[in-house]
Amino acid sequence: MSRQVWFFDLDDTLHEASHAIFAAIDARMTDFVQHHLDLSREQAAFLRVQYWRRYGATMLGLVRHHGVNAQHFLREVHDFPVEELMRAERGLARMLARLPGRKVLLTNAPDSYAARVLRHLGLHRHIRTRYPIERLRLHGHFRPKPSVAMLRAVLAREGLAGRANAVRAVLVDDSLQNLKAAREAGFVPVLRIGPAARRPLAGGRFLAARVRTVRQLRRRLVPLR
Repeated sequence: MSRQVWFFDLDDTLHEASHAIFAAIDARMTDFVQHHLDLSREQAAFLRVQYWRRYGATMLGLVRHHGVNAQHFLREVHDFPVEELMRAERGLARMLARLPGRKVLLTNAPDSYAARVLRHLGLHRHIRTRYPIERLRLHGHFRPKPSVAMLRAVLAREGLAGRANAVRAVLVDDSLQNLKAAREAGFVPVLRIGPAARRPLAGGRFLAARVRTVRQLRRRLVPLR
């Protein structure tokens, strides 16, 4: 039995959120900020991006500076038929099933949205453990990726902390920033390059591998020693 544990990001890693879903989420976030803070459309869009860049998630800025209820925000901005907008590589569930080891979801997205995406892709049978943003908390505060402290806490929760577990935990993500933090925390970092990328992202010497499909994970990283 494989001792490998594969942690997967969700958006732009297991499916192509940049195809249409991100645009829908961004629009709903801007709507939320505009209506709840009584701003113009342009002001709302600017603030949404500023909070995302500063905190890694727009929600954190709204909670910290405006007292917005996190659950209310997450529910409103992800309440749309994601199934109609999804795009993913063919045979994804079959490829994930053939990848030896346990699979875990590690995403800054909310749980209800993540569950719908996984079910639509047929991945819910293979990914039984989920770490959505609701579970990415330390001392009562949200700490989404790329928080090194939170990533270390996830490894500890999964019994994967320490040198004895080196190379057991692999994080597959589309963000170099997240993967750099993951490397520091103790993960093996793997960059998932989306189909729209014409050439690999610059930098990333800390990466263990760059892949374009889940199929490549088995060829390039199994087994790790």
